[in-house]
Amino acid sequence: ARYEDIRFILISPEELRVPDYIINDVLVAKNIPYTEVRSLEDAMPQLDILYMTRVQRERFFNEEDYVRLKNSYILTEEKMKLHPLPRVNEIALSVDNDPRAAYFEQAHNGVYVRMALIMTLLGLPDPKQPKEV
Repeated sequence: ARYEDIRFILISPEELRVPDYIINDVLVAKNIPYTEVRSLEDAMPQLDILYMTRVQRERFFNEEDYVRLKNSYILTEEKMKLHPLPRVNEIALSVDNDPRAAYFEQAHNGVYVRMALIMTLLGLPDPKQPKEV
């Protein structure tokens, strides 16, 4: 929402669609074009970047809906653009060696970000800075 000339394609099953308040308060309010679709395969040719997460069990109110939808969106080599998170079953193993697969590097870098946040919250000094005498 901070950049110009962007558009979003929101891909999800109906049960996990982006909440109306986000659509209204962010996309509509800032006049950002968007479309909502249910099929990953249909949207892929239109995407510059794909940001996806697994279908998350904890977002469902009942187990039956989760089981029915858990394998709806699986990233394969053919669909591969970019994926930020570790997998459960949504990324084929063959995608790991693709040079565009950034998720291992992102998970590694996340360790340092969390360490810095914890140190800041605890008021600890930066260990790389010279100690005051």
